[in-house]
Order: sequence, then structure tokens, then C-alpha cells
Amino acid sequence: MPVGRRGAELGRECGAGTVLILSVVLVIMVATQAVAVLAAGQSARHRAAAAADLAALAAANRLALGSADPCADAGRIAEANGAALRDCVVDGMEVEVQVRVETTSLLPWLPAQDRRARAGPPRPS
Repeated sequence: MPVGRRGAELGRECGAGTVLILSVVLVIMVATQAVAVLAAGQSARHRAAAAADLAALAAANRLALGSADPCADAGRIAEANGAALRDCVVDGMEVEVQVRVETTSLLPWLPAQDRRARAGPPRPS
């Protein structure tokens, strides 16, 4: 009879390994998705910073060349870099821009990235 009891005990645990493996796979998939979402946010942040820097430099260059509307050039450069120009302020020979890059994540709670940049001649000390 001991063999019969042992067989009944093993019968209750059939499939436990499958559930364990599926749980481990699910945890790995969720962790991978979380890393992908964070990477999308970080990528948008870097793209926004680069677009802001380039747009500010382009606007300051056009301003130094005598352009009447350097912010239009900043907008074109921002668009070419996948960003939207949100603000452009010309103060003397300095230009400050703010751009926004939307994140490419499927999750709605990841915010768009806004970045500012300033360009112009060096400020006197």
C-alpha cells in the first residue's frame, strides 16, 4: 500500500513545474517590457536635448547673420530632429528655445519630454 499512497501524492503535484516555469517566464516578460518603456523615455529625453541644442544654435547663427526671424529657423531644425518647437525667445544676441518630443511608448503615463537650450555669444564675467 505505501506505493499506492506515494502515487496519489505525486498525482496531486502534476503540472506544478509547468506553473512555476510559466510564472518565471511571465516575470521575465514584464521586466523586459518595463526596461523597454524606460528606454523609450530616455531615448525621447536625449532626442529632445539634441533637438533643443541644434535649434538654439541655428537660431543664434541666423540672428548673428541678421535674420529677422531666427525662431522660424529654430522651428525648422526642431521639426527636422523629430521635435516640436514650443517656445523661442530672442534676448539681444541670445536665443532660448524649448522643444517637446513625444515618447514612443505604448503606455500613456510616460510623459512627453520638454527640453530648453540657450545659444549666443558668451556672457561677460
